[in-house]
Amino acid sequence: MEKQVKPLILILCTGNSCRSHMAEGILREVAGNVLNVQSAGSDPTGSVHPFAILTLGKIGIDISSHTSKHMNEFLSSNVETVITVCDNADRACPSFPGQTCRHHWPFPDPAKVKGTEEEIRNAFEQVRDEIQRVFTDYGLSRINGLQGQPS
Repeated sequence: MEKQVKPLILILCTGNSCRSHMAEGILREVAGNVLNVQSAGSDPTGSVHPFAILTLGKIGIDISSHTSKHMNEFLSSNVETVITVCDNADRACPSFPGQTCRHHWPFPDPAKVKGTEEEIRNAFEQVRDEIQRVFTDYGLSRINGLQGQPS
């Protein structure tokens, strides 16, 4: 029997430094056994924000090995679903080969928050919690939708 390839889910943000990486880490944790989850940016910063790494680490998800990538790296990939997590990425997003679905779920950018370290950390935690709710629900719905399909 031929092995099924996991559907590629591409999560896009402008800088690919925090929101998209938090969503990638959370969705991988929930549904990585049935989905190939990646993230990229329309104008990547080149690094993953330290508070994104710290904030996900607090819920047991390690994204310290993630790298910031440009969305063009995926133009020749068979991307099934694109999920944009910021308005700029939604506007800049091309169509990808094989793409059958697109979602736009914008979240505030915690990297733009000004204030004390505690205020910034709180902003990252609030956005993480919102992303966790949305992407956990999405991941569970994908798992449930894939059950019963031939493999």
